[in-house]
Amino acid sequence: MAAHRRQVEEAVAFLRARLPEPPEIVVELGTGLGGLATALGRQKVIPYGDIPHFPLSTVESHQGNLVCGELAGKKVAVLQGRVHCYEGYSAREVALPIRVLALLGARTAIITNASGGLNPEFAPGTIMILTDHLNLLGDNPLRGPNIEAWGPRFPDLSRPYAAHLVEKALAAADHLQLHNIVTGTYACIPGPSLETPAETRYLRKCGADAVGMSSLPEILVARHAGMEVLGLAVVANVNDPDNLQPILLEDIVRRAGETEPFLLSLIAEFITRCRA
Repeated sequence: MAAHRRQVEEAVAFLRARLPEPPEIVVELGTGLGGLATALGRQKVIPYGDIPHFPLSTVESHQGNLVCGELAGKKVAVLQGRVHCYEGYSAREVALPIRVLALLGARTAIITNASGGLNPEFAPGTIMILTDHLNLLGDNPLRGPNIEAWGPRFPDLSRPYAAHLVEKALAAADHLQLHNIVTGTYACIPGPSLETPAETRYLRKCGADAVGMSSLPEILVARHAGMEVLGLAVVANVNDPDNLQPILLEDIVRRAGETEPFLLSLIAEFITRCRA
């Protein structure tokens, strides 16, 4: 843990010296969802490879840049791409960028991903606002000695997603007349193998509405650090366990790309409403 603390502090010091102002909001963009960064004003782009100890993605659709700038009057840091536990990283390593940005002063995290739908009422292209989750990763970024200055030993998760942020997101969707918006429970699995029919039935029975291989390490660290979290999952496909079709990464990336303009407009409108 001492090594992890040193790595985090070195990354914090590196960014503090290069960013004119600390970010207020962090947005992490998932598979096929890299476009928000282009909407930022006065932007500064720092490749992950330049930041000490930032993990580097091995997945082609994740660009790997920290883009800082302004959006709707807020200082925003966009994590353009992420890493996953299935790439060989621990949950603590996956969540290191969120820990660093929380220590820089960010108080709100918007965590996005592309996921598979489990709820039969969903359709591909649906955007699910997370209201709860199931951590089935088998790892937790908070394992090991706790650093009290970073957060409590046993963080409360009775309300993992701030209700007032969910309401702002729903209001933003209503204002934009987006009709493919739902709320639900997200299940995070280790991957990289996709779900079997039996696993799909199991996850449905557990109460999950969508499933993916990311986001939970970052969300847990954000909550541990006292940040408020808005989770957004783009449902790229819907899994029918009685007629399960092959799921290809190219199809997930394509569907995420088709939904991206709606997601980005939702995030921009949400951030505008955060000024109130």
